[in-house]
Amino acid sequence: MNLRQLSTTAPDFEAEFQRVLHWSAETDGAIESRVADILADVKARGDAAVLEYTARFDRLDAGSVAALELTREELKAAFEQITPAQRDALQAAAARVRSYHERQLDACGRSWSYRDEDGTLLGQKVTPLDRVGIYVPGGKAAYPSSVLMNAIPAHVAGVPEIIMVVPTPGGEKNPLVLAAAYVAGVSRAFTVGGAQAVAALAYGTATVPKVDKITGPGNAYVASAKKHVFGQVGIDMIAGPSEILVLADGTTDPDWVAMDLFSQAEHDEMAQSILLSPDADYIAKVRASIEKLLPEMPRKDVIKASLEGRGALILTRSMEEACEISNRIAPEHLEVSSSDPQRWEPLLRHAGAIFLGAYTSESLGDYCAGPNHVLPTSGTARFSSPLGVYDFQKRSSLIEVSEAGAQKLGPIAAELAYGEGLQGHARAAEMRLRPEKG
Repeated sequence: MNLRQLSTTAPDFEAEFQRVLHWSAETDGAIESRVADILADVKARGDAAVLEYTARFDRLDAGSVAALELTREELKAAFEQITPAQRDALQAAAARVRSYHERQLDACGRSWSYRDEDGTLLGQKVTPLDRVGIYVPGGKAAYPSSVLMNAIPAHVAGVPEIIMVVPTPGGEKNPLVLAAAYVAGVSRAFTVGGAQAVAALAYGTATVPKVDKITGPGNAYVASAKKHVFGQVGIDMIAGPSEILVLADGTTDPDWVAMDLFSQAEHDEMAQSILLSPDADYIAKVRASIEKLLPEMPRKDVIKASLEGRGALILTRSMEEACEISNRIAPEHLEVSSSDPQRWEPLLRHAGAIFLGAYTSESLGDYCAGPNHVLPTSGTARFSSPLGVYDFQKRSSLIEVSEAGAQKLGPIAAELAYGEGLQGHARAAEMRLRPEKG
């Protein structure tokens, strides 16, 4: 396999490293134009446009959008249809995801206030969004885990209505996805996908209700549509290809690390898998494991294309330097595959999720550990966070100024307002001042 190998001591390392990281988030111009047309059409014609595009793109003919809605009974039937082992796994994963996000709610998701010594009340009121839409991919693969990761934190946040959209090409419904919607407490679900589903959620139709925010991953058309409707509704993020970065000190079984690199590479050809290690012999062992294990992988062609196109094995001077490079990359998934991961964790500032220790495979976080698997990609972990309860809430400032407080704050506000040339602001503050006793 032609998998690039770099060394931080090489004179051309910086140039080669930048080639590894390069990925353009710009959407193809033709996609942008097509998405804009679809959004405008759905906004103008509503259900009729949604039906037309669903028939064209998903080969799913229906007499009405209402016929594309999945009833609660259908979701329950799907739950009862899947195997007992699948039911147990779904419920166990859902319980862990719910428990994690309930702790998140306790930590940062509740209203608070305090009173000054003069009786003025200041605080923040935290309230859930009224209605959110979750997009669940359903084209090349089905993702019941995405249902849990989007719906459960919204539910924990207190969102009263969660609308799910999922494409079902050819009308083929995935029972595990529908069962996950049942377990996660989805309010309504429609078998609609693509840009037309995003448009229906953003603008509302006669059948699909307008939401306040849309979350969940999708293809380039979905990502472009979410970008276009932002401002009309909220969105979680514009996700790029999946990424994994493994920091290894050489103590983990190289087969484990090779498979961890595969776990992201198998998503698609543009996914990125990188290994950083100060141990040259260990890097050679991981390369050998990759060559050994790849032929047995069902998605070996996708993995090979991903590793050769965007993957890298990088020899560093030390684990400290590996941590510095990791912070530059700001990966979506960061594994610290070390005998002493707690030693390195304080050095790591930027990552969507940090997986500590040899036994913490990224796949556990994807499915059932508890933290959310909707994570920032393409270096955006420098300034953004995993999906969470806070994404389904909004905050309002609370201010209740007492009479005594108005005497203290009024002159301050008036002085600043006059300085800005805003006499109305100043006078409004001054009118509440008690007359000075002569």
